[in-house]
Amino acid sequence: MAKKLVLLTGPPGIGKTTVVSKVIRMLRDNGISVGGIISKEIRSYGRRVGFEMIDVATGERETLASLKGQGMRMGKYRVNLKGLAEFASKRLEDAMKNFDVVVCDEVGPMELLSPEFRRAALKLRDVGKPALVVVHYRMKDPVIKGIKEDPMAELVEVTYENRDELPERVFSSIMEALRRDEP
Repeated sequence: MAKKLVLLTGPPGIGKTTVVSKVIRMLRDNGISVGGIISKEIRSYGRRVGFEMIDVATGERETLASLKGQGMRMGKYRVNLKGLAEFASKRLEDAMKNFDVVVCDEVGPMELLSPEFRRAALKLRDVGKPALVVVHYRMKDPVIKGIKEDPMAELVEVTYENRDELPERVFSSIMEALRRDEP
């Protein structure tokens, strides 16, 4: 591994965000600053009713999509384009400037509805520091294609067989990339 961009992909519910969360914890335990966003389901009475974006550094939250509310429709959800522009994109930009490692969970169909998010996601390729990025499993978008084809990217599919060992593997790769950047 040991590339600047570690890309995780896999089907919904396989554990991608869990892997990312474990890697964040491991990095912080080693004094590495981590910024960016993660996405999680919003559940009510055992039912998924939407998704939220969480600022990795501060814990602040913003709705990504919900069954009710404003925004562009995608399936049964309404996507919060304002939140993607003003929350997610700004958190990614801030992480690229001010943190050792950037996390972006996820670059997918809802997120890519926002032009501001698209621009921020494309900058992940050129940030010059390690980034851990979850990319949609099957989507054929130019932004995802560009990230996947970057020579500094390593694409890893999360499976039931490898998901328990992946946090350590990804952590080691990011630490190696950070060591290579030291003066």
